Amino acid sequence: MVGSEGTETKTGAGTRQRGRPRSFDRETALEKAVLAFWEHGYEATSVSDLTRVMGIGAPSLYAAFGDKQSLFEEAVNSYGRKYGSFSERALAEEPTVRGAIERTLREAAAEYTEDDRPHGCLVIHAATNCTTPEVEESLRARRNANLAAFESRIRAGISAGELPADTDAAALARHTGAIIQGMSQQARDGATRQELEALAALAMTAWPAS
Repeated sequence: MVGSEGTETKTGAGTRQRGRPRSFDRETALEKAVLAFWEHGYEATSVSDLTRVMGIGAPSLYAAFGDKQSLFEEAVNSYGRKYGSFSERALAEEPTVRGAIERTLREAAAEYTEDDRPHGCLVIHAATNCTTPEVEESLRARRNANLAAFESRIRAGISAGELPADTDAAALARHTGAIIQGMSQQARDGATRQELEALAALAMTAWPAS
């Protein structure tokens, strides 16, 4: 018999090829994997879960994406480009560091509560209960890279006179990261965009005056 992935069938006349490998849109399948990992995390999302939501068989998944860990890494990269780049844009585009962080928090409130996708941040929540060291370390490195980006922008703001010279850049960056992580979890728990925007505004009152 021929499986859905395409196999050889033996008959009295010998072996002949019947059927063709199932074709699918790779980007559409990847987006469905992103949403699955985002909703359930890395550990709780099984290969059978992935094949079901992606609409492909396991052989196609392995052929197109490699193993589950490789698929997850690609899904995280896709998430970063499509959903998680708001902070990078804010840091690059806003003329002041205060404006950049304020925009980051405001846009996090919007992004984390969109109705058409899982709430919160994949990079934060996919690590929950993760027992795969490589995945855990990869996600930690991404979060630490965000902290480093905040700190670098804050230090640039200090040098430009936007913040007092004695501002603790590392602590202020970590404060920002903690607020974002807290907003992500609260979004998962049902906080609204307006509630998170109020939290973001309050967080900015902790910033030193210029």
